[in-house]
Amino acid sequence: MIAPPSSWIATAEKAVLLGCLLFALGGCNRPSQPQGEAVRHFESRGIIRGFAPDRKVIDVQHEDIKEFMPSMTMPFSVRDPKQIADMRIGDAISFELTVTTRDSWIDKIRKVDLAAVRLPTRATSPDAQSATDTSPRLREGDSMPSFQLIDQEGKQLDTDKFRGNPLVLTFVFTRCPIPNFCPLMTNNFNQLQQAIKNGSGRLAQSKLLSISFDPDFDTATILKEYGAHQQADFKIWTFASGDRPQSNKITEAFSVYLKKEGGTISHGLATALVAEDGKIERIWRGNGWTVPEVVSAIEGKK
Repeated sequence: MIAPPSSWIATAEKAVLLGCLLFALGGCNRPSQPQGEAVRHFESRGIIRGFAPDRKVIDVQHEDIKEFMPSMTMPFSVRDPKQIADMRIGDAISFELTVTTRDSWIDKIRKVDLAAVRLPTRATSPDAQSATDTSPRLREGDSMPSFQLIDQEGKQLDTDKFRGNPLVLTFVFTRCPIPNFCPLMTNNFNQLQQAIKNGSGRLAQSKLLSISFDPDFDTATILKEYGAHQQADFKIWTFASGDRPQSNKITEAFSVYLKKEGGTISHGLATALVAEDGKIERIWRGNGWTVPEVVSAIEGKK
């Protein structure tokens, strides 16, 4: 892995640096962790705002997590669903957040008094929301909506750029500190890039597009440095952002939840395969998709 550019580090906040360097700094010397694995543990409290159907993920509006990330509403993986078996939306909890190089989860989850949770009072920025209930939701078979973005070279980028090639697109922002969110999407795209280089037929013709939903920070310069840090081949893998209306337009089209909170972004995830004619073949929501799954979809395998 190449060293991150000095200008990128100079502009990133401390939490950003931890996320982009995959938590290489610091860690904990617990013997149960693999040798060389960077592990960090954070104590926090918050209020449960939602549950996944299998209750393996919960949405928590948490306090500021010192030296990691500010208060926001975040989905957290739960390793032991028994710990939340009797919990409900609105319950106040304490928990330990564990963050490794490639994963994160919470445990030691306990109910606490609501008065013990210290959440800052913030007004929601009017341009910081996306994927409202009235937004149209793209489905497989729909045409890719038109967009006008700026790529990592500072050049205009629109829908026609990728016509004639299979396109896999996803959403990220470079400051995301959670390893199994944006950093996981980027790591998966790095592996997809290698599969494309080693592939043949339709796979070899495929392109990748990472769209930032943080256009206020992720300028062309930042995206180019971020891509270089990921060893991106810009002939295959494009990074792009745009002004706020354009950014909101495409996140809304893919029903990606997006909200600015405390200097960072609470968000959902979506990844899509777009055919050569601009029709959407597959949409994967969340972070559970795998590289072999996407490769199989590109190659037309079930």
